[in-house]
Amino acid sequence: MTDKPAVELKVMRLPNLGDLPLPSYATDLSAGMDLFAAIPENEPVTIQPGNFALVPSGLAVAIPPGFEVQIRARSGLCMRHGIFVLNGVGTIDADYRGEMKIILANFGKEPFTINRGERIGQMVMTRFTSVAWVPVDSLDSTSRTGGFGSTGV
Repeated sequence: MTDKPAVELKVMRLPNLGDLPLPSYATDLSAGMDLFAAIPENEPVTIQPGNFALVPSGLAVAIPPGFEVQIRARSGLCMRHGIFVLNGVGTIDADYRGEMKIILANFGKEPFTINRGERIGQMVMTRFTSVAWVPVDSLDSTSRTGGFGSTGV
């Protein structure tokens, strides 16, 4: 792998992960790591068109302060089957210690079945900055004059 900055992420393998691997980067420059469906072998999850399901990853993590884990859809599942992360990008906060689970929705036209070990989403760890609100009576002006869609399509 290329030398890229790494932040240690403590991870706990939960019993339902079993022999599934920990997430890893597919290529040297990948930003996300694929998460696997940690569901029982004989209990696939089928998501009907227009419905959603909560799919376990089998992992719990201790995210360092100043970071979040984002759960994103896999582009191939979106393109081929209309399967996406229901809340757009799921956020896992640094103080959450439960199992990471992915809310998957089926926007496709056919039922979609998830089997144990299938890649169901990708995880990206990012830094964030907290906000300190500063109430003011007015804001400085900018050259922008319009609202939604005002800069074109």
